[in-house]
Amino acid sequence: MGASKKKKFYNLKSDTDDSVTFPAKNRFRKENIDTVIAKITEYTKNVKAPVMEFVKIMTNDPFKILVGTLLSSRTNDNTTSKVLANFFMNVEKADDINDMSVKELEELIFPVGFYRTKAKHLKELPIVLKNKFNGIIPETIEELVQLPGVGRKTANLVMILAFEQPAMCVDVHVHRISNRIGIIKTKNPLDSELALREVIPLKYWMKYNFILVAFGQNLCKPTFPRCTICPVEKYCEKYSVNLRP
Repeated sequence: MGASKKKKFYNLKSDTDDSVTFPAKNRFRKENIDTVIAKITEYTKNVKAPVMEFVKIMTNDPFKILVGTLLSSRTNDNTTSKVLANFFMNVEKADDINDMSVKELEELIFPVGFYRTKAKHLKELPIVLKNKFNGIIPETIEELVQLPGVGRKTANLVMILAFEQPAMCVDVHVHRISNRIGIIKTKNPLDSELALREVIPLKYWMKYNFILVAFGQNLCKPTFPRCTICPVEKYCEKYSVNLRP
């Protein structure tokens, strides 16, 4: 008999610099979806919630949720929270933006990421809402993405938070962690959204983004994930986790 093939292993460093070695393949099974989601949900009960959950707690206003989602993109949660508190002291509804210049909007939302571009989108928002949707925030993804600055991630999040409709919101955390665990194998967030819609049961769609964002911010980080204390470690494929030959 020929020599057996050597099994490939992931050798990674944890956040405590302890060397940990794990088998490289065949750890995740689709039948474990419920278990994985339950364990991540349980872990995230005791960690800080993503900022948009706080916006939902503060208000059920679709306009404010839309604006909060737009401003939170590419911006850390602490900055977003401060900017939103100040913004909503000055802007209560979309029509309030009509009386403001782009420069004023820039000053109001600074220092969120890409604040100049976002200010332009905010300035256009009441115009597009009035011309296309009678001044009302639309309630479908296909219509939401027609609003200035709104992509699929924002549209899906608005569907969940503002209208309490199941949607699959995929950001960098959801894309990265879903692929790392082995739930899906995709190259970009759009492909991830479509793939996750096929794999994740509908009952989890509304919370999937929130638990993975909290999980990714606190435990399953892009570099030096805390695998030694991870509740789903034994199910995880660990794709792209400091692979070393």
